[in-house]
Amino acid sequence: MTQLPAEIFARIERTGILAVLVVDRAKDAAPLARALLDGGIDAIELTLRTEAAIDAIRTIKRETPEMLVGAGTVLSAEQVRRAAEAGADFALAPGMNPTVVRAAQTIGLPFVPGTATPSDIERALECGCRTLKFFPAEPSGGLPYLKSMAAPYAHLDVRFIPLGGLNADNAVGYLGDPLVAAVGGSWIAGRKSIADGAWPTITALARQIVLKTKDAHSQRR
Repeated sequence: MTQLPAEIFARIERTGILAVLVVDRAKDAAPLARALLDGGIDAIELTLRTEAAIDAIRTIKRETPEMLVGAGTVLSAEQVRRAAEAGADFALAPGMNPTVVRAAQTIGLPFVPGTATPSDIERALECGCRTLKFFPAEPSGGLPYLKSMAAPYAHLDVRFIPLGGLNADNAVGYLGDPLVAAVGGSWIAGRKSIADGAWPTITALARQIVLKTKDAHSQRR
């Protein structure tokens, strides 16, 4: 399995916001998840950039099972295995590495590879992926570039999760386009805010972006 199951895709698309997280201490994982849930965000990409990441995924799935957890920055077959064992619901990568995609397929972990060019998209399609990360979104040319790049594949029902350079202002434009299933944002729960335990601030930012993007997201669906 590499493509997102319909149930997971529907949950991601429903809110349209994927909070991108870097967690340095596993003990912060559960209160962080609760803070996001209180703000209306129930899907995250928890990046495997710290030693605490795998334990954080495991903790969130145990203590806040209603949170949909994607393991992010998955760059190797070993990380695929560890993410799956920790209970991740799916995984994401910044690029399109066929070896990593095949590893996910072998163990049945739904996978969202990163794309920035038509060649990336075609490699992803060849591996059976239809939900793709667009990364880095803004430095690559933003929504106008995505629409041009994706046009030849529109009939294949390819959908994108843009990440990289998004914020509370430009996320609205992305979510107004049918190509976009959801947007990823690291500004909602920044690394320092997590380390400081600023849970009310994180809840407020989550609630703010959910409300701000609600109309644009619902009108294009």
